[in-house]
Amino acid sequence: MRWALVKVCLAVTVMVVVAFAVPLGMVIKEMARDRAFSNAERQAAAIGPTLSITTDRDALERAVASTQSGAENRMAVHVPADPAVPGSAPVDIGTQRAADKDLEATRKVIKASTSDVSGGSTLLQPTALSSGQIAIVEVFVPEAEVTNGVTTAWVVLAGVGIGLIIGSVAVADRLGVRMVRPAQRLAGAAQDLGEGKLGARVPEEGPTELRSAAVAFNSMADQVVQLLANERELAADLSHRLRTPLTVLRLNAASLGDGPAADQTRAAVEQLEREVDTIIRTAREAKPKTQPAGPGAGCDACEVILERMEFWSALAEDEGREVRLAGVDRPVRIPVARPDLVAVLDALLGNVFRHTPEGTAFSVDVHNGEDAVIVLVSDAGPGIADPRAALARGNSGGRPGSTGLGLDIVRRVAESTGGDVRIGHSVLGGTEVRLWIGLGRPAPTRRSHRLRRRGVSA
Repeated sequence: MRWALVKVCLAVTVMVVVAFAVPLGMVIKEMARDRAFSNAERQAAAIGPTLSITTDRDALERAVASTQSGAENRMAVHVPADPAVPGSAPVDIGTQRAADKDLEATRKVIKASTSDVSGGSTLLQPTALSSGQIAIVEVFVPEAEVTNGVTTAWVVLAGVGIGLIIGSVAVADRLGVRMVRPAQRLAGAAQDLGEGKLGARVPEEGPTELRSAAVAFNSMADQVVQLLANERELAADLSHRLRTPLTVLRLNAASLGDGPAADQTRAAVEQLEREVDTIIRTAREAKPKTQPAGPGAGCDACEVILERMEFWSALAEDEGREVRLAGVDRPVRIPVARPDLVAVLDALLGNVFRHTPEGTAFSVDVHNGEDAVIVLVSDAGPGIADPRAALARGNSGGRPGSTGLGLDIVRRVAESTGGDVRIGHSVLGGTEVRLWIGLGRPAPTRRSHRLRRRGVSA
């Protein structure tokens, strides 16, 4: 497209230059010729007053010598014989260059004329004498005088034309680059995106149409990346939710005792858990995205907590863990879907069973405020050495059997309501995870945090 634009501008400019330069060159040539013959006419006219007074040779020679053409031997005067004076002879002054027939033709028509001679042209100017005869003043105009300045003018015209052509080509090339480069970048980015380079984007520059195409492409690429991230996120979240029944199976398998069947059961559970961990780690780069609950959506937090605590209390009793539950004596409505809250509680309580020794006590406390509901999950375990590192998505903190996605599920649910998650030290001596669930609209800052991929881990 760039070279096509250059060729079009080149063709148009050449046609314009030729259309103007050729006629202008011809006009300049004619003007130079007219200037030379006009000068010759003025010098021939200067002899007219002398011829009207006298035809004396000496007087005429002096008059001819006083002109520029006469001084340069380019003027001649042809006076015919006077028939009224017997024995008079014609008078010829200067060098005759015109043919006799041209002189006679001029006398007959009594009108100035030109004729071509060797080395140039001659101007034949008729002048009436007092005797009634017609004298001819002949002025020689050299070819060099006729074409004086024409070559220079043509060279200047050619230079101007070439300059215009070069300038138009340069401007067309710059315009072509301005149009082609954004199109090439757009094509390259589309190819990169097709090859799986999801970070390919196009600078929004160039003509208006290409800027609009770049904006549309970047928006499409962002949507593709977000869709892929959501798919991986869904795979990771679903896989992580499988860990809750896997934890139960692992604990039950540990109580089977010895024997081939028990060993096979424990090996199968461990293999299944490894496969689930592999699925979760494969999707660990997904961008978190949780849609806020719509109007009227949500669940009773206390009802869900009581239900899940009933499930986990059976396992706690098997492992000798003391469980304390507080703040669930009355309904607490929160803007979180029931399945999401179930996933949050299973992730928090599963971490307690997975990362603390048997017999470690834990508690769940619910605090209901005007603008938020706080759920505290505390344990008496060894705690987390680096809470900030644990709040990085996909970071397991070096804990065996951790995928680093448990707390990420918790964080996304909290931030979808405008809340957040904090990790600290509990009064039981171990870890305390504070889940802040907002009861109003999600805060913009929380949403921007999600877009910056600020993650947490299990």
